Amino acid sequence: MSILTPEIQAELAKQAIELPSWAFGNSGTRFKVFGTPGTPRDPYEKIADAAQVNQYTALSPSVALHIPWDKVDSYDDLRKYAEDLGVSLGTINSNTFQDDDYKFGALTHEDAGIRRKAIDHHLECIDIMDQTGSRDLKIWLAEGSNYPGQTDMRGRQDRLNDSLRTIYERIGDDQRLVLEYKFFEPSFYHTDVPDWGTSYAQVASLGDRAMVCLDTGHHAPGTNIEFIVMQLLRLGKLGSFDFNSRFYADDDLIVGAADPFQLFRIIVEVIRGGGYGDPDVAFMLDQCHNVEDKIPGQIRSVLNVQEMTARALLIDHEALRAAQVSGDVLAANAIFMDAFYTDVRPALAEWRESRGLPADPMAAFAASGYLAKIAEERVGGVQAGWGA
Repeated sequence: MSILTPEIQAELAKQAIELPSWAFGNSGTRFKVFGTPGTPRDPYEKIADAAQVNQYTALSPSVALHIPWDKVDSYDDLRKYAEDLGVSLGTINSNTFQDDDYKFGALTHEDAGIRRKAIDHHLECIDIMDQTGSRDLKIWLAEGSNYPGQTDMRGRQDRLNDSLRTIYERIGDDQRLVLEYKFFEPSFYHTDVPDWGTSYAQVASLGDRAMVCLDTGHHAPGTNIEFIVMQLLRLGKLGSFDFNSRFYADDDLIVGAADPFQLFRIIVEVIRGGGYGDPDVAFMLDQCHNVEDKIPGQIRSVLNVQEMTARALLIDHEALRAAQVSGDVLAANAIFMDAFYTDVRPALAEWRESRGLPADPMAAFAASGYLAKIAEERVGGVQAGWGA
């Protein structure tokens, strides 16, 4: 009998992990970006590559876009193209970290004209959401300062709130504003949205359709990320995850690569808090692939999330709760660790085959010849990368 009971299989079938369009371009480091044959040259080719991941895993039915990197003449055509390939267009990500005007901030800038420019960019993103059918506008801000005394930190929070409120007033009744946070970089003395508390404080003042995005790489070393997951679920403000992995700072590596146990612990808390299978808690990847092939890198990532989810679903919560209530520390920890150490890979392979999917999606994609095909076909033009 499979360790994946029918109940667990039903839960696994709910899983959906949105892919980032930029993961299929040339990107991944601040020092050198290595190009690869067959890299997409436009958003259509990014969508085609993303659809390959879903074809072999059935885990990634939507693709997030980044504006202006993914601007096209007709978003209706792009949406139809995606649907023909079996995927949909998902989150729209804004960009206020590349223009020279934003050197000292965008939504927080002292200059009202520059703030208006940044606000208008977000309103343009919402117009695109209206055309693509996207629900979420995700905002990450590269804003802060490098030196004590450089800026008025409180004034920046006030201006940020005013800017976000203007943007929030434009989103539709079925749309959401999702505010990401990051504790440092590119500014090093202070960051305007450095942590979940600041993000929560800002979105809580806006309304019910403003949420927090948790990027698993955006925390100081030693941070208990699953505690933050618990708290945001408890408060009803966890809108989405950006899954990735890091060894040092914000490495944007394949999720689960650095610390699979951390990924397991996070998913345990998502399930415990009712966030798993909840369409209001979006699972997304936010990764770049610089030294590995991009499509296999994304396949490996979604499979890692699926594997840790399967392990998390194995926890005997009745036994765990009994041990917790009785104060049996070692028994509680053993129940938790037994689930983590269970090898679910053979059972997942069997389950995939029962659904008409390849038992080993990585091997099936490698055998498909798709990478050689696009390397031959995508000749000429400019490969997409960070900023395009």
